[in-house]
Amino acid sequence: MNDHFGRELLKEPCVPLRPLWLKGFSNHPLLQALRYTCSEQPMTTAAKQVPIESFVAELRKFAEAAFEQTEQLRKFLQDAPVDPDSLAPYLTWDRQHYTRNLIDKTALCELIAICWEVGQASSVHNHRDQNCWMAVPIGRLLVENFHVVHQDIADGKCTIKSTEVVEMNALHPCAVDPLEPVHRVLNPREFNQRAVSLHVYSRPFDTCVVYSAEQGTCGEIQLHYTTEYGKPVHG
Repeated sequence: MNDHFGRELLKEPCVPLRPLWLKGFSNHPLLQALRYTCSEQPMTTAAKQVPIESFVAELRKFAEAAFEQTEQLRKFLQDAPVDPDSLAPYLTWDRQHYTRNLIDKTALCELIAICWEVGQASSVHNHRDQNCWMAVPIGRLLVENFHVVHQDIADGKCTIKSTEVVEMNALHPCAVDPLEPVHRVLNPREFNQRAVSLHVYSRPFDTCVVYSAEQGTCGEIQLHYTTEYGKPVHG
């Protein structure tokens, strides 16, 4: 069986990650099964890395229907890991905050590279009811998923509950669960290395809702790019 690039794939049953116990997350009783559909799907074990230009060209070939469910794009990310060296023109780093670097954008989707220094994390957030897929070609990251018990955006109040923490790395991309999409991404100090994640969003959006579990608050924020197509965004 061949992938999108005509390469022969070697496959074996997909094995869930082992529980991951890290300092700062010991209050989670289960760091368990990945939220993407994995247990019954074959896993690529020898997929050849592709340059980002080829990845973008193939991503643009997907029909609208592919973005309306999660498995087809998740499998594409699994079968077509991006060559980290090819990402160099798009990567920027900031010790104060992770960076959002636009690589490609169409009416159907956008592709962003997010650069994480050690210890950086996103806010807990949603994706405006749009689907999202994530891959980590450089380093490793944690995703902490949340269940929204209650939210009143107009009043700025919410109740959210952490449900699981899972690891993403070069072998394990994922799709955000459309039924439980609220999450945050972290690069823990324990990992002791920079990380880069690739995010495919469909459709593109420029605002999201952020949540604070500790304060019980939520609100809408505007999203911004650090760079667009390899060039800094000014202003």
